Amino acid sequence: KYVQIRHNALEAARIAANRVLEKNLGREEFMLKIIPYPHQVIREHKRVNVAQADRFQEGMKRAWGKPTYVAARIMALKPIIIAEVNKEGIVHAKEALKRASAKFPSKCRIVVNEL
Repeated sequence: KYVQIRHNALEAARIAANRVLEKNLGREEFMLKIIPYPHQVIREHKRVNVAQADRFQEGMKRAWGKPTYVAARIMALKPIIIAEVNKEGIVHAKEALKRASAKFPSKCRIVVNEL
C-alpha cells in the first residue's frame, strides 16, 4: 500500500519537529533527516464555476491538467523522518515526531533504536 505525501506536508512536518527539538535541546544536540523526496507530479484540471461556463471551458479536450503539487510516494512502514538524539533527548524527540506525524495523511508510528 502506497501513501502520497505532498511537499508542503513534508515541509510542515519538518518545521514542527525542528521547532520542538531546537526549543528543548538546542541546535547542536540533534540531527533531523527527511527521507522521501517528492518526485510525483500532481496535476489538476481547473474548472470554471460561473454561469455559462461552457463558453470558457474546453471540456475534456487537452485535459492533461497543469502541474500544481509534487508528492512523495511512500510504501507503508517505511521511515519518513529520522531524528538522532542523545539518551536525554529521547522524550523530546518522541514529542517532536508525534507533532510531525500529525501533518501526514496516514497513520504513523514512532520507533526508538539505540545506536
